[in-house]
Amino acid sequence: MNRFLPQISVVILLFSGLRVAAQADISMATHWNNRANYNPAFIARTDYMYLFANTRRQWVAVDGAPVVYNIQASEYIQRFHSAFGLSFVNDEVGATRSFNPMLTYAYRIAKKHGWALSMGLSAGLFTRTLDVSKLEAETATDPTLLNYGNGKKCQPDINVGFEFQNDHFIYGISSTHLMSISKSDSLFLSTNHRYAYAIYKNDKPRLFSYSLGMQVVNRYNLTVLEGNFTCRVKHLERVISRSNKGPQEVLDFGLACRTSRDITLLCGVMLSPYLRIGYAYDQSLLSKYCRNGTHEIMLEYRIPSKSASTDTRCGGKEFWYR
Repeated sequence: MNRFLPQISVVILLFSGLRVAAQADISMATHWNNRANYNPAFIARTDYMYLFANTRRQWVAVDGAPVVYNIQASEYIQRFHSAFGLSFVNDEVGATRSFNPMLTYAYRIAKKHGWALSMGLSAGLFTRTLDVSKLEAETATDPTLLNYGNGKKCQPDINVGFEFQNDHFIYGISSTHLMSISKSDSLFLSTNHRYAYAIYKNDKPRLFSYSLGMQVVNRYNLTVLEGNFTCRVKHLERVISRSNKGPQEVLDFGLACRTSRDITLLCGVMLSPYLRIGYAYDQSLLSKYCRNGTHEIMLEYRIPSKSASTDTRCGGKEFWYR
């Protein structure tokens, strides 16, 4: 029991509800495909080098609307039971721009009984810049503008998380931007966020597979609950031919709903056994809030390793895109 005390202590600290600043973490509709932005334990995925990129354009045709670019790369090394990754996030919102490069490490504990536990840590820098010339204040002498002016701030950034996985379930908890806990400069610094999620996946049906997911995100004084359903159509020839390696799914579509009263439609196509392109469309259900939709495009590529370890160590089909 004593050997688990450090992990238990970390979990308690992650969800202790400390007061934080007000800037929001990046919000990507396709996070169900890649959770590395908010849970570094996700990159401990065996058997391949993983490349991922997506871009999000929110409220199209609105001046200063958020635009996000995200690029990630990681690889799992079996002999170390570890994964190493690199990511870059660029987020532009109105007069502010943030840049967040991170290095990620994840350690995987696996058993032959069909389950695995991963622990991950990301470390890097969080930089935010402000261009006052892009603000249209009613009063040119607004004290907020005089206080900040054109500025730039940079601080260390740390994310931490855990993920448990077996043949049918994935559970995870994580916390981002730990260095922002108790910081009061809400204009420049990002805030600490806490995540918890559960995913059920089933690939037993012959011609399709499906998953159900639930996630809760706490952002200081805001808690958002999100539900997701995804269905994937299988390639019949790959189902029949066991010698054909790689994912059997060729087409997927899904739906996500959040308590913030917006809805997301998702779809994806497998261009090859290891290359997938996806698209997501967000729409707010709040009347008069914003009639402009949000578009997101993602690209996912997996390069298989020479020595497979998934079936022998975990007993699960991790090539399944989840």
